This record gives sequence, structure tokens and C-alpha cells, in this order.
Amino acid sequence: MRARNSNALAVAVGVVLASCTTAPTEQARSPQDSKELTEALAGRVAGPPQRCISNFPTTEVRVIDDWTILYQDSSTIYVQNPPGGCRGIAGGTRTLVARQVGTSQMCEGDINEAVDLRTGVGGAPCVFGPFIPYSKPKA
Repeated sequence: MRARNSNALAVAVGVVLASCTTAPTEQARSPQDSKELTEALAGRVAGPPQRCISNFPTTEVRVIDDWTILYQDSSTIYVQNPPGGCRGIAGGTRTLVARQVGTSQMCEGDINEAVDLRTGVGGAPCVFGPFIPYSKPKA
């Protein structure tokens, strides 16, 4: 009986691991989305990745596509590229809902959900990667 249970466990672990390797990959960005991103970052240079950024009410959020979200805080634009993307946020059918508890920051590793606000139905969770800051060079 013990051998049967360990075989079942091995199969279950294999299924879970296989599902992790079949996560959706980033699709090619449309020419329109590429142009929008290029225009948003024009004249700016990338800085080192940051683990967390402030999430104050003055932060402007702009969705480029399901794999690119821009957060603008004063003069810096932070580019967020969630690994695997956040399906449905670019089409306007879903809104990104962050699950933050007791913090005023968004951080790498935060788990978010793309929710259809009309029905309240959530989609697959999406996890934030590092935030890449883009700033205008100092003169």
C-alpha cells in the first residue's frame, strides 16, 4: 500500500511541475503598443531595477499591453513587466487588483489579479517582477 501512495505522490508532483513550465509566454508587442511605449519613455534612460515602489494616490497607472504596465510617480516612470503577463488588462475588460496588506508599496513578488469589474470574476493571478525606473537625464 505504501508503494502505491508514493507512486501517486510522484505523479501528482510531476503534474504540478509540468503545469509550472507551461505558463503563457510573452507575445510579440503590436506595432501600436510598441509605439505607445516608445513615446512614453522618449528622452528617458533606464536605471537599475528596484524591488519596490511607492503606491501613493498620485501615482498614474498606464497599461500598454498584458505584459507592460507603467507607473508614473512625479518625474519617474517605472516599467513593470509581470512574468507571464496579466491576461486581459490591456483590452479594458479586466482591471488589475493589487492585494496589498499594511503597506504603501508595490513590490516584486506581489500577487495581483485581473478582475472583470462587471461580474466580479477574477482571472489567473499575476505576479510582479522588478520595477525598472526611467528618468530624464540631469542636465
